[in-house]
Amino acid sequence: MSGKISVWLALLCVSGYIHNADLRSIQKEGSQCGYQSCHPTKPNMLNVHLVAHTHDDVGWLKTVDQYYYGSETLIQKAGVQYIIDSVVEALLRDPEKRFIYVESAFFFKWWKEQTPKVQDAVKMLVDQGRLEFISGAWSMNDEATTHYQSVIDQFAWGLRMLNDTFGECGRPRVGWQIDPFGHSREMASMFAQMGFDGMFFGRLDYQDKDNRLMTKNAEMIWHGSANLGEETDLFSGALYNNYQAPDGFCFDVLCSDAPIIDGKHSPDNNVKERVDAFFEYVTKMAEHYRTPNLILTMGEDFHYQNADMWYKNLDKLIKYANERQANGSKINLLYSTPSCYLKSLHDAGITWPEKSDDFFPYASDPHAYWTGYFTSRPTLKRFERDGNHFLQVCKQLSALAPKKAVEFEPHLNFMRETLGIMQHHDAITGTEKEKVALDYAKRLSVSFRACGATTRNVLNQLSTPGSARVEDAKYKLDMKTCPLLNITSCPVSEENDRFTLTLYNPLAHVVSEYVRIPVPDTSYKIIDNKGAVLEAQAVPIPAALINIKHRASTAKYELVFLATNIPALGYRTYYIEKTESGEGYKQPRLLPKNKSSVTVIGNSNIKLGFDTNGFLSEVTADGLTKFVSQDFLFYEGAIGNNAEFLNRSSGAYIFRPNENKLHFATEHVEIEVYKGDLVQEVHQKFNDWISQVVRVYAKDSFAEFEWLVGPIPIEDGIGKEVITRFNSDIESQGIFHTDCNGREMIKRQLNHRETWSVKINEAVAGNYYPITTKIDLEDDTARLAILTDRAQGGSSLKDGSLELMVHRRLLRDDAFGVGEALNETEFGEGLIARGKHQLFFGKSSDREGVSLKALERLTQLEKLLPTWKFFSNMEAYTAEEWRTSFTNAFSGVSLVLPKAVHLMTLEPWHENELLVRFEHIMENNEDELYSKPVQFNVKNVLSSFEITGMRETTLDGNAWLDETHRLQFAPDPEQAAFNTYATFDEPQAKAVHLLSAAKPMLGVQYAEEALPAGQLGAQSNRVKRDVTTEEVRKTKRNRKSKLNADEAAKADNGSQEFIIELSPMEIRTFIVYLKEA
Repeated sequence: MSGKISVWLALLCVSGYIHNADLRSIQKEGSQCGYQSCHPTKPNMLNVHLVAHTHDDVGWLKTVDQYYYGSETLIQKAGVQYIIDSVVEALLRDPEKRFIYVESAFFFKWWKEQTPKVQDAVKMLVDQGRLEFISGAWSMNDEATTHYQSVIDQFAWGLRMLNDTFGECGRPRVGWQIDPFGHSREMASMFAQMGFDGMFFGRLDYQDKDNRLMTKNAEMIWHGSANLGEETDLFSGALYNNYQAPDGFCFDVLCSDAPIIDGKHSPDNNVKERVDAFFEYVTKMAEHYRTPNLILTMGEDFHYQNADMWYKNLDKLIKYANERQANGSKINLLYSTPSCYLKSLHDAGITWPEKSDDFFPYASDPHAYWTGYFTSRPTLKRFERDGNHFLQVCKQLSALAPKKAVEFEPHLNFMRETLGIMQHHDAITGTEKEKVALDYAKRLSVSFRACGATTRNVLNQLSTPGSARVEDAKYKLDMKTCPLLNITSCPVSEENDRFTLTLYNPLAHVVSEYVRIPVPDTSYKIIDNKGAVLEAQAVPIPAALINIKHRASTAKYELVFLATNIPALGYRTYYIEKTESGEGYKQPRLLPKNKSSVTVIGNSNIKLGFDTNGFLSEVTADGLTKFVSQDFLFYEGAIGNNAEFLNRSSGAYIFRPNENKLHFATEHVEIEVYKGDLVQEVHQKFNDWISQVVRVYAKDSFAEFEWLVGPIPIEDGIGKEVITRFNSDIESQGIFHTDCNGREMIKRQLNHRETWSVKINEAVAGNYYPITTKIDLEDDTARLAILTDRAQGGSSLKDGSLELMVHRRLLRDDAFGVGEALNETEFGEGLIARGKHQLFFGKSSDREGVSLKALERLTQLEKLLPTWKFFSNMEAYTAEEWRTSFTNAFSGVSLVLPKAVHLMTLEPWHENELLVRFEHIMENNEDELYSKPVQFNVKNVLSSFEITGMRETTLDGNAWLDETHRLQFAPDPEQAAFNTYATFDEPQAKAVHLLSAAKPMLGVQYAEEALPAGQLGAQSNRVKRDVTTEEVRKTKRNRKSKLNADEAAKADNGSQEFIIELSPMEIRTFIVYLKEA
């Protein structure tokens, strides 16, 4: 205890240094940041780049604020404010030292607390390259469960804050994804499109890492896109030691490694032994890399709370190591950064291997596949997706507002920053402690209220021109969001006899959408903005939903109607009023049970058949009828003591089913069938805790499966991992496709990895992949695809089969750091989750009209960003008074974009500026029409704004594209692009101890259990293998095509300055300048 007290006294003392420092004498010199600030390396030597860093989780075991302020020390000794205080003080004392910082969420929380003198000192450090920002996003995002729109947004905001504060010297050049649990190809593409020169990461499959180190392929050119060509290539490197310091060289207050003792007469003097050990380490490490440069990460989780401990020992290490050069040593140590290391690799002038797939799934040992977090905390994952949806609505309405209120900007910024935090690799992943997950949800809920105030203001301005005040006032229209529509509950529609529903469309093309409104009975009529009474259908709410104990709702039905032609980037409002009994919509009719033949629901596009046991049994579309079944099953979560690999428990990170056994939820499904002119539904009850509604709307080309799972029972002492599985007779030959963060699809193959001969010890978990929006399979005849409404884990474990994990409840921790079982509860019971899947089925080729792939893409976008529903009490207005008193339809664009083009971003940026992004949502060759390049006039699209000019930027919106020049790296020539295993000696050791993957990383730890050397991928598969795969060649062939007049949609007349072109999968970002008010 006394040792702990002395440690924290030291931290408190250090935290005061910077505020007492005399900063008046600091002179700001000319900026020498970036590559010109790098310390020189020495030729003909092994240059060891020592990177002083800290990894600061934006929430994990503690909440964001607890980590920042350093509270709850019994959980974890971590205080970010002390880290930054201490580092800045140390850097100010010595211009030779360097430090990198990553998490903008923490840095700007600290920055706002500093005096102008301290801020000036920090600006000097940044200008001189002594303090360097790396990555720069609001948090270090996960790469499996995040959607690309959210990732881009949080980078845009973090990089904007750095740019506004520090200018060019604050702009990162290198990505730093050292802790996410696997890495996506789309992330590489986004880094490249943001102008980054390279990226380094820490975690990759233990077999893949062994393979790459043995063949000197740990650093590579990663092809980030199969559609966009070289502009998305990114130099990427796997770090040697995750992101930890070498074993024995952790000099932090949180570590127990011996310091370097250099007292000349001290009996404990250990300089020779420490330098010898360090040289032995780097000499061995150098055998696995191609250049005489090595990067060593000198820091770990929440290190440098007392920076002097680190820097004093690093100074000694550098001094005594480099003194040996006088006696012939060829090793040179220097303070460095990832950027400087990357520049050294570039300047080496050699060629590099290539990669075209991704780094999923990640396994840290033979029985630890990090595929459970693809699904963990499913309701938080969905809440984050709702947050992204509302953030786009808030951005657009903030930009479209006729009059801007002072609170608009802070409201929007708060939601930007909250969604940035949600992308953190221990937030959306579900790998945090439950109380931290609740803190994330609370933050997100507050941000909804903040932006809700903005949307209410703007919609009142647009709906009541001239009468709505900008400042806080009693608005005529409530414009309330009903956050519990996912359980069919909305107080406004349930408690009022007259109310309006305003549907705001965040897409830049007109949409039609089936809408469902919770109501207590069926006596209503719906009137559109032109006074027409709309056709509607009443559907009963399933009993399983009504019986949720904490659902405080009087709604027993949903009114379903088709809202047509909702204006692009605009809204249409509908008036709903209660009628006399019998005058409303018909009571829904329960069809009699069909005990002898197939029950069919559907329309002219798609039909579903259900057998006499209540299960889906067949699907018909495009003239094809195929066997397609759907069922719910669950795996038992493995239970072990985690003392050895084989005894690993399934947990928040790890998916490890017990003996890979599957249990069916039921053998017989209770069903109720409801058919109407707008929608046909089958309500299924599988058991007391799993139910589902399968529906087909009259004009849709897909079927919707709305599932309800929970509370998952654990009375038997067994954790369960629940899946929905679709089986078909499609001959997919072990091949399926999953999306990369919601964008490009990537090929998967059962029991296969593209870059090494994998040994899979967990047949189910080792074949699971992250599904952010879609999974599909096909053969020469038929195609089956499933869209998801949140990130989930999924796979195809046999031909024609797709499975998605929807919920998990486990009773043991998996020993990777979170320290508690994934046993989510709510109101004293297990958590209930509800969600949707859309099923597409039809011909895989030669389909008339639009291809199935294109329909999936278009639907995927409309499900990601459907209309946002705003409800208002309308008791004071009759239908006619409402129609004449308010503007009940509005569009923010005058030129509707083609369906394949998405106005991805429209938001206020700096004063009199908009940040605008357009994207082409199709891949090459997905559709004959929609996969063509497109051309249009931006000024015509955004004609509601007085635009004076625009200039293109990098993807993040913070650097001019025409001034961005990335480092270029040359690929290995094809004749040399193979693994020449014969040039490497067999390892002498008979066994290997894997580096521990558990968090927090506070010193190097190895697994006690030894793996036989032959169990590693590279060591057990010594074969010459061409790694210039067909995918790589295909990537080279599919370099971005240039637009030509015959294949592009013609732009509208107007200034050439505003005409832009988009090729498939291309995103273009612009700053649009507005006329000063």
